[in-house]
Amino acid sequence: MSSLEKIAARRAELDQLAESLTKQLAEVEGEREELVVAERVLRRLYEQEAEATAAEQNAGTPRLVQVAGRSVLKVPHRSEVADASALPVDYQRMLQIVKAAGGPLMVKEVGAELGIDASVPGRLEPLRGKLSKLAARGWLHKLPNGTYRIRP
Repeated sequence: MSSLEKIAARRAELDQLAESLTKQLAEVEGEREELVVAERVLRRLYEQEAEATAAEQNAGTPRLVQVAGRSVLKVPHRSEVADASALPVDYQRMLQIVKAAGGPLMVKEVGAELGIDASVPGRLEPLRGKLSKLAARGWLHKLPNGTYRIRP
């Protein structure tokens, strides 16, 4: 094998190596870009978590959260807060009504106390949803017959 053939063979090897390294470099750059995006997302999540922790420490005011792009009031679990003052005002009012009754109440009875016209079909459904949410979060107890009472 002559010197020229050796040089040409070595150049072919180096061309293949350069092509392989170019592909690897493109893959590395793509992965670096993905890591930059992931880092941004994690920073946002950590910031949101820090804001949520700060908001929970200020439990006296109900907290807004995003659901499907809309801001809604968060109803915390009973174990998360010291007392009912962390609930939105309308939920506090419902708890007061059930507590004042001294026994289980039906949704229409709570609605009557709130001034909701129970004769209109479907008018009590939002109230039923709120009472169910309070029961699911541990503030009320929903009995099998559909009535609600204060959880001890």
